[in-house]
Amino acid sequence: MDAHTSAICKIPGGAASPIRSTEAAFMRDALSAAVNPETGEYGAVVYDLDGTLVRLAVDWDAAASDAVAAFADAGVDAAEADLWSLLETAPEYGLAAELEAVLADHERRGAEDATRLPHADRVPEWPVPVGVCSLNAESACRLALDRHGLLDHVDAVVGRDSVATHKPDPEPLLTTIDRLGADPSSSLFVGDSERDAVTAERAGVAFEWVDG
Repeated sequence: MDAHTSAICKIPGGAASPIRSTEAAFMRDALSAAVNPETGEYGAVVYDLDGTLVRLAVDWDAAASDAVAAFADAGVDAAEADLWSLLETAPEYGLAAELEAVLADHERRGAEDATRLPHADRVPEWPVPVGVCSLNAESACRLALDRHGLLDHVDAVVGRDSVATHKPDPEPLLTTIDRLGADPSSSLFVGDSERDAVTAERAGVAFEWVDG
């Protein structure tokens, strides 16, 4: 424990790095049209994972409880903070690696029982490179993709722990596209959240919403 955590600290509730709803609304209106995979219109297609291709069977309440316990062990009162706030705050208290391990463990277990979603059927149909860019741990992403026979059809996987920043920062998406050998201006990102939409806008990438 460093000096920063030698006394009891308290992390307030509320999400860190809020997403501007105007950005997401713009993306929803401007870029929601579905694309036919057979056209080969894009140079690369990148998918979000959880809620887009699969549904991870993660017990998020248990994950949050374990995360709060990790902070408590370091003398930090995080009982009122949400999981994303904890993830964002962890480096400040020297808990980034420990919290990542806690979350990744829960996500890997959730990946083992992940359910397949309709958009997963599109993945093998694309005539261009396909990637996954997710807020989940990369190892969990790969487990879920492999469980549903999708891993061999995905050319790049970038998870929460693959790069230094998280969505809606554009770096994870741009890294995925770079690993696919494509250009952002000719790529498509498919996701289910406002965070995904804002990520695409900030990266200069077309976006498609997953219905439902």
